[in-house]
Amino acid sequence: MFKVGEVAVYPGHGVGKIESIEDKEFSVTRQSFYVMRILDTDMTIMIPVDGERNAGLRCIIGDGEVTRVYDILKERNLVHDNAPWNRRYKEYMERIKSGSIFEVATVLRELYSLKVGKELSFGEKKMFEIARNLIKKELSIALSKEEDVIEQEIESIYLTNYKG
Repeated sequence: MFKVGEVAVYPGHGVGKIESIEDKEFSVTRQSFYVMRILDTDMTIMIPVDGERNAGLRCIIGDGEVTRVYDILKERNLVHDNAPWNRRYKEYMERIKSGSIFEVATVLRELYSLKVGKELSFGEKKMFEIARNLIKKELSIALSKEEDVIEQEIESIYLTNYKG
């Protein structure tokens, strides 16, 4: 159970702050909802308190998990999926919406790897930005660092792995 003022991660949208917990009534059934404001977009989302697990709402990752994210980003020797972009796009979106930062990290790593051989398409660039922003925001909160510092760390992994 989350408390008002806590930050949490909502799959596909990123880090948000629980602003309130409200009771709503729908056809004689009363239900409690988290009212969460997504930090990057300022969007407000209502998530059923009793369905938080099904919705994928989770806490910010800890130090050990941060290390794992960086390890995923550093992996090399990728085999590129030669599937059509629309199939890759669907798979990447499923990974991003899974709520797992590790899945998001694999998407970002694969898109960085693709950037080496070719310029990313508009859709790939958009997906790249989504993945990078989700990781950047969560890692900045987990490590208490500025987002631009996290972005520089991620970029340096890319430069080391693919340009160095």
